[in-house]
Amino acid sequence: MDKAQKKHLQLFANHVRQGVIEGTYHAKAGHPGGSLSIADTLAYLYETEMCVDPANPAWPQRDRLVLSKGHACPALYAALAEKGFFDKSELLKLRHIGAMLQGHPDMKNIPGIDMSTGSLGQGISAACGMALSAKVSGDAFRVFAILGDGEIQEGQVWEAAMFAAHHHLDNLVAIVDNNNLQIDGEVGKVCSPYPIDEKFRAFGWDVIVMDDAHDFDKIEAAFTEARALSGRPVVIIQTSVKGKGVSYMENVADWHGKAPGKELYEQAMAQLREEERKLEEE
Repeated sequence: MDKAQKKHLQLFANHVRQGVIEGTYHAKAGHPGGSLSIADTLAYLYETEMCVDPANPAWPQRDRLVLSKGHACPALYAALAEKGFFDKSELLKLRHIGAMLQGHPDMKNIPGIDMSTGSLGQGISAACGMALSAKVSGDAFRVFAILGDGEIQEGQVWEAAMFAAHHHLDNLVAIVDNNNLQIDGEVGKVCSPYPIDEKFRAFGWDVIVMDDAHDFDKIEAAFTEARALSGRPVVIIQTSVKGKGVSYMENVADWHGKAPGKELYEQAMAQLREEERKLEEE
């Protein structure tokens, strides 16, 4: 990846993170920690990997993205706004009564949302259905599903994994965001899903382990490898940092599901804007 492309992606991800903080602060609620950990993933998907058209969100041949961990929607909303699906001013109305952007993705009212999600474990099943539909109809679009590492404690995830392998859904790419924290603490202590890679292999998936979900060279390598594989569904297990980009939120489980107050909001935005300034000057 050349320097200009990497800078563009880093700025996109930075703007997503700013959108997460703006949204959750003005909502006085939401899930910033797990939203911040997938900002780089979303930047790469929307700017490099996925074929989408903000001017035609319902284009039948578009690639699909299912945010199975639907509570991380502040990041998805910010990415869609950055991409041009709707105006960024909508982010400031997050979770407000009557606003377009609510606490979980809504495919009926939000341009660019491919599946309404929120009940953990169900998004990956919907993604399997989309991928199977493409196979049956002969369509070339691909389906991406982002899951939380706590989410994969749900049994439905493994039913979907078995289904995907059985139907050879090689147009499906799952991304497990392994930040090792959920609302109750460390994932490994709450109900350990480890080793995640061996479980997916046992269910018949091709597995790619990415040890840094915030390094765009490694992100590119993982998705390039996924694109080259065929015959089986692919899962990318990415090691990420919960709260990435906001120092006081990083690796702190308490920021799974609460919004910053005024002082911490200003501190977070100052950090992110300073990072943006440095990137622009490079």
